[in-house]
Amino acid sequence: MKREKLKNLIDIKDLSVKEIDDLIKVANDIITHKDKYSKKCEGKILATLFFEPSTRTRLSFESAMLRLGGRVLGFSDANCSSTTKGETLGDTIETVSGYADIIAMRHPKEGAPAVASKRASIPIINAGDGGHNHPTQTLTDLLTISREKGRLDNLTIGLCGDLKFGRTIHSIIGAMSRYKNIKFILISPEELKLPDYTITEVLEKNNIEYIETNDLEKYMSELDILYMTRVQKERFFNEADYLRLKDYYILNKKKLEKAKKDLCIMHPLPRVSEISTDVDDDPRAKYFEQAHNGVYIRMALILKLLEVK
Repeated sequence: MKREKLKNLIDIKDLSVKEIDDLIKVANDIITHKDKYSKKCEGKILATLFFEPSTRTRLSFESAMLRLGGRVLGFSDANCSSTTKGETLGDTIETVSGYADIIAMRHPKEGAPAVASKRASIPIINAGDGGHNHPTQTLTDLLTISREKGRLDNLTIGLCGDLKFGRTIHSIIGAMSRYKNIKFILISPEELKLPDYTITEVLEKNNIEYIETNDLEKYMSELDILYMTRVQKERFFNEADYLRLKDYYILNKKKLEKAKKDLCIMHPLPRVSEISTDVDDDPRAKYFEQAHNGVYIRMALILKLLEVK
């Protein structure tokens, strides 16, 4: 049966492995031939609807559209939108659909972008919904891994920090579980372990090897990728719990002594204290390259959803 054309990107699972690989291919071509893409979206408008604050993701989307020759409108805080007057999300989306050609939307409520897509007459990109999904961050991660390691299979990946609320963690597990010979080392305190449903529905369902541990250094020598995350204050109901856990893991140079020489250290940013600044000049630290890669993969995605050749 022929696969239906991609209209929105709400969940990383909306993309087939081939579509992910094709987006990475286009992103790499953009990196090599930037001028070739500088007018691809002339006359097109991206609306950035950020009901939750963001710096990197919002500016990355704006940079992507501007680099394609398009324009941008939108807001960066829910307080700047008519939802503060009582307007429903659906009405906001239906209205903005008449102002723009494509929407990038971040929302604190899980599932909000999926709801919005049912009211939109233009493509919707989920730029993060609560602790649920962040598919364009995952595409950024996959592009980074591909560029640094030359492959997306046969990898041992350490995921460290907040595995319970971290939407980037949930998305990257879902994506990488579709590639061959992937093993996850899940490093977290007991209170921030990966949810049971992700273990059952993704890892065990796909026969993915995994180890759960609270020891950052124990498996360091085995890792090809170390993906650090911050403990997110905004996901906690109890500040005391946040303060107790926020500095549970801090990666520094000493902890990297047993790591592979070609380890790839990643972080979706913003960083708080979980990676010491003494790691920044280590050639294995790739989190700033990772942030820059986000622009190019979002350029590729915008072109795909707008059906620009």
